[in-house]
Amino acid sequence: MKWEGNRESDNVEDRRDDGGGGGGFGFGGRSIGIGTIVVALVGGWMFGINPLTILSLLSGGGAPTQVQQQGPAHKPPADDRMAKFVSTVLADTEDVWTDVFTKAGGTYKKPRLVLFRGATQTACGQGQAAMGPFYCPGDQKVYIDLGFYETLKNRLGAPGDFAQAYVIAHEVGHHVQNLLGISGKMDQMRSRVSKTEYNALSVRLELQADCFAGVWAHHAQNARQILEQGDVEEAMNAAAKIGDDALQRAGGGAVVPESFTHGTSAQRQHWFDTGLKTGTVKSCDTFSARSL
Repeated sequence: MKWEGNRESDNVEDRRDDGGGGGGFGFGGRSIGIGTIVVALVGGWMFGINPLTILSLLSGGGAPTQVQQQGPAHKPPADDRMAKFVSTVLADTEDVWTDVFTKAGGTYKKPRLVLFRGATQTACGQGQAAMGPFYCPGDQKVYIDLGFYETLKNRLGAPGDFAQAYVIAHEVGHHVQNLLGISGKMDQMRSRVSKTEYNALSVRLELQADCFAGVWAHHAQNARQILEQGDVEEAMNAAAKIGDDALQRAGGGAVVPESFTHGTSAQRQHWFDTGLKTGTVKSCDTFSARSL
């Protein structure tokens, strides 16, 4: 991926030296992440964490709580290559979505991206590294512990810088959904449908975020020619490795479609590819699609 020398975003907040924050926070809002299914299915086996902690998040349990104030936000060190990469990818998503929203007669509000280690406080409760990268609609921030990229490469078998960029673009896709009011409608449905029905809606939400990641890649390539040979394959491989069916198999259990919340490997690849080829938000209407 050709990224070096491109603009870096000013909307990156470095909390990696903040000590991880305290515990005891309930989850008042739903955090939406590319890595949550990893923890839900194989968290205890792979990461050695208490599954009940994550199930509380995934089920939306807990009353809204006030998040303690963080110290003054500061930017990553200028010589931190991985932080520079993340900042550059975020900037590219800003450029693409600002243009897409403007052409549609709207205004794109840029999200902040928070780098942290271990754990950090969010408007959706306490975020943990083991959850993988996630987006919190409550504060409109993307959260990532950069150690996830080692997990993506070494444990999930999805190496490559464009695979890493896909992860960020997917979380930004959730921010786009939030701005469009889609995430809010999802939350309203939580108490109106069964768990199985809500899981099915969650799959459509996640696949749409994959599609939006493809939309970003489409426009970034047209404007800045960021793609190198093998990049698309990296993203497609990452999408395959984090499909619900693939993760359930990796966890040693049976594949249970009713429990899917993110979509199968084939579905995730299909919708990323749809966004990549069309470059349109309209093509990403997973909620109206008869077949995923």
